[in-house]
Amino acid sequence: MEFDDILYAKSVVSRYLHRTPVFHSKTFSDMFHGDIFFKMENFQKTGSFKSRGAVTKFSRLSDEELKNGVITASAGNHAQGVAYAASIFKTDAKIVMPENTTPAKVNAVEAYGGHVILTGRSYDESHSHALKIAMDENRTFIEAYNDEAIIAGQGTIALELFEDLGNLDQIIVPIGGGGLISGIAFAAKHINPNVKIIGVESEKANAMMLSLRENRIVPYTSSDTIADGIAVKYPGDITFDIVKNYVDDVVTVNDESIAYSLFKLLEREKVLVEPSGAVGLAALYEGKIDSESKKTAIILSGGNINFLLLSKIIYKSMEMENKLIRLEFNLPDRPGTMVKIVNAISSVGANIYHAEVDNLKKNTPIGYQNLTFTVNIVDANRIEKLLNALDSLGYKYNIIN
Repeated sequence: MEFDDILYAKSVVSRYLHRTPVFHSKTFSDMFHGDIFFKMENFQKTGSFKSRGAVTKFSRLSDEELKNGVITASAGNHAQGVAYAASIFKTDAKIVMPENTTPAKVNAVEAYGGHVILTGRSYDESHSHALKIAMDENRTFIEAYNDEAIIAGQGTIALELFEDLGNLDQIIVPIGGGGLISGIAFAAKHINPNVKIIGVESEKANAMMLSLRENRIVPYTSSDTIADGIAVKYPGDITFDIVKNYVDDVVTVNDESIAYSLFKLLEREKVLVEPSGAVGLAALYEGKIDSESKKTAIILSGGNINFLLLSKIIYKSMEMENKLIRLEFNLPDRPGTMVKIVNAISSVGANIYHAEVDNLKKNTPIGYQNLTFTVNIVDANRIEKLLNALDSLGYKYNIIN
């Protein structure tokens, strides 16, 4: 791959896609004592950076290849990117997705004109099936990351960063199969060899870190992570070589930090990202990357999140900050008892988010009722006031973690 490939990709991307904004965050700059900028790929067409590589790849296909159609395998963002690019270049696209893919992701791909085939219990099984169809139907298989045209398309992000921000000390990039960080690192190092490129993986899907450590491509040890967009079993051979030559460091973060970072982006900056897009900020929260007195760009790689997962993340993050507290009571089953609890909660400015009565619990004595209140607290300082108010009533309760 040559730097001219990145420049060519820029001409394609600028024609078909958004130039996503770069946002300076005073909140996180103050928090981490540096200049923190976010590259908003969650605002890209299809909701992620993947469409950059897709349109670049499609622009390289011959008329014969476009006539025969394309196929790929994906559990999400790559599928949407390919379907969108296929609609632009007026070719037929089949997308093989795992059987357990959420309806929202399937609907999104179909909305861009892709023909979805639900086959396989995992991405790897879907990938194998897609390759078979490619052979049987003479379709071009579109790789998700291990392809120089795809990598060049993702590298256009680095060009935009330097055009918008001038020089940078470091760029923090999520890593799955390595296509995004390969393109950014290759382009960035050609512009400024001194800029640091740091990749971030989920600690539960850390194939690139393990591969670099062993100097050969090896799989991750687990894929049980909320950051499913970067839960790729193996890096590509092309991306692995580029990462070895151009990336300065790779770190991992845990799911709790990923979820909390997603929540804080939403709360403080009103920016919604998917878990994979939040790993760069998570690395700052975990202290894995030093940003003090540095000009740092963090890639928010996508915003396609399952809303049910989002609701859980918000709930758990508020619990972590002691803004939600769950209290369980066994109370005498008499009129007016619950009102006293409710009044105690309201007296400290707290609000009942959820209340549940369950008189069938095994440990609920006869003549009592089991009550669980989920309470929204304005700030953590009021928890002690709430507990004191409840203690004054004389009712026993448990704080549920």
